[in-house]
Amino acid sequence: MHGNRRATPGARTARTGSCALLLAAVTALAGCQRGSSDTSGETPTGPNGCPAVHATAQASVLRAEQSDVPWGGPTTGPRAVPRKTLVYVAQTMTNPGVAGVAKGVREAARVIGWNVRVIDGGGTPAGLQSAMSEAVALRPSGIVIGGFDPNSTSEQVARANREGIPLVGWHALPAPGPSRRPELFTNVTTHVEEVAEISARWIIAHSQGRAGVVLITDASIPFARNKSELIRKELATCPGVSLLAYPNIPIPDAGSRTPREISSLLARFGARWTHSVAINDLYFADAAPAFRAAGKKGAGPPYNIGAGDGDPSAFQRINSRQYQAATVPEPLSLQGWQIVDEFNRAFSRAPASGYTAPVHIATADNSAGTSSWDPTGYRQAYRTIWGK
Repeated sequence: MHGNRRATPGARTARTGSCALLLAAVTALAGCQRGSSDTSGETPTGPNGCPAVHATAQASVLRAEQSDVPWGGPTTGPRAVPRKTLVYVAQTMTNPGVAGVAKGVREAARVIGWNVRVIDGGGTPAGLQSAMSEAVALRPSGIVIGGFDPNSTSEQVARANREGIPLVGWHALPAPGPSRRPELFTNVTTHVEEVAEISARWIIAHSQGRAGVVLITDASIPFARNKSELIRKELATCPGVSLLAYPNIPIPDAGSRTPREISSLLARFGARWTHSVAINDLYFADAAPAFRAAGKKGAGPPYNIGAGDGDPSAFQRINSRQYQAATVPEPLSLQGWQIVDEFNRAFSRAPASGYTAPVHIATADNSAGTSSWDPTGYRQAYRTIWGK
């Protein structure tokens, strides 16, 4: 929720290619990873907390940092179905991931020739139920479940199913693809297991297997809760990594609660707190004033990684090295286009595409100053499929 940039292709390709040839050699991996040391068990600050796990983490991080990835999504499908209207029901438009996907849906809809209306659920159960009721009452061609659990609006979902209105989710369920209970044509998301794993592995690799971690989640959202539990489990594979705290901060309350929570954690853990991971980048926007007030330098520690969604403000913090070191961004615009394509398949009575975007890590070293993770090739691919 989750959570988009390109490095100079030539330099990135050369570096990645040379490292890939030597992935089996642990010492070679260490040489390829910027800022890393030999993984034989020693680090500049003392013994490595988990040499074997650390080596695996480094290899995973190197692969995920590649930016010149070719389009691996669909290249065939039904031609554009004309004159359709979509309603995008947003969990809350203050969530940058939800808002970024909405922008992508609107962009793709203009290309395919459809209309889009966005209804903001405000991040509350009552607000989402009201928004979904309004969406169904409009009798659109399709409804997007934008970043919330469809089971929380089960009555409205059932009504849409009865009326033959296809539903496509974004981060609506833990797994990508079609769903029968609840009934969704498909759910668009990266594999949460991969996002969680690479977020934790970045911390293990970056810390040389020695870290004190704060993990921030929103337990009110099943998708986010599941993601944070997977992160916790992956961190636990390295004995040298300690989970210091696991605060639960609902996303709608992040602006007011995060600064207080960060100040309290800084007072409690001090220098033991070396790294943070959050289920969404937005927490670090709200955390920055508290870090700054405590005299923490923007370049860390603690070194912060967002396990989604990779919004422009996260890239700004990363590129300026201000209280965020990395993100595992969702390709938000691409996913908006994918949602439109999935609806076009539903309207054509074709199966869902089955596409899932691969995970990526963005840092100041590979983002090249960009403000989103926007892989190449998808716009032209979808235009070709739709005949547009």
